[in-house]
Amino acid sequence: MLSRRIALAAAASITLSQPLMAQQASIMKLMEPGPLPEKSFGPADAKVTIVEYASVTCHHCMNFHMETWPKLQEKYIDTGKIRFIMREFPLDTLATAGFMLARCAGDDRWYPMLDLLYRSQESWAHAKNPADELFNTVKQAGMTKDSFEACLGDQKLLDGINKTRTRGTELGVNSTPTFFINGQKHMGAMSIEQFDKILEPLLR
Repeated sequence: MLSRRIALAAAASITLSQPLMAQQASIMKLMEPGPLPEKSFGPADAKVTIVEYASVTCHHCMNFHMETWPKLQEKYIDTGKIRFIMREFPLDTLATAGFMLARCAGDDRWYPMLDLLYRSQESWAHAKNPADELFNTVKQAGMTKDSFEACLGDQKLLDGINKTRTRGTELGVNSTPTFFINGQKHMGAMSIEQFDKILEPLLR
């Protein structure tokens, strides 16, 4: 009888631990090095890590980066409380091109270029000739026609962005923006108040 109770207790323990083990495995996969260098803000050893999958042609992503991102950065990132990682999840070929151009701008100019693309999204993403308008946009940041074409012809970079998107799909991303906060998935352009409710308990 005792051995039966021990066996049942062990079985229950295994059953209860399975969701936790699955969650830990998911976090490990989420944080595995990808095909491209991570674009991150905040300390690597922060208590909380947020991973965002976004598309530069996504209107909700644009809203997040224009409205919520500055507040999130000031409150949590600049104060060293969280690490924030941005990853590419292009919804179309135009978004892929935008992400490639941001990467080609160089490490120091990557985010300014991404910010420019978000802020001018309405002018190039919905234009009759989006490729021409995309060039006119990045030209403001000093990119020439030659560097523009060379960047978009970079097969290795294209493959890296496509692989980053595929990894996102494998993690359950199917829309943008999608955020993983310490491994937990949250979808949509959340407000700073929504982030507060999630982050403050984790930071106590």
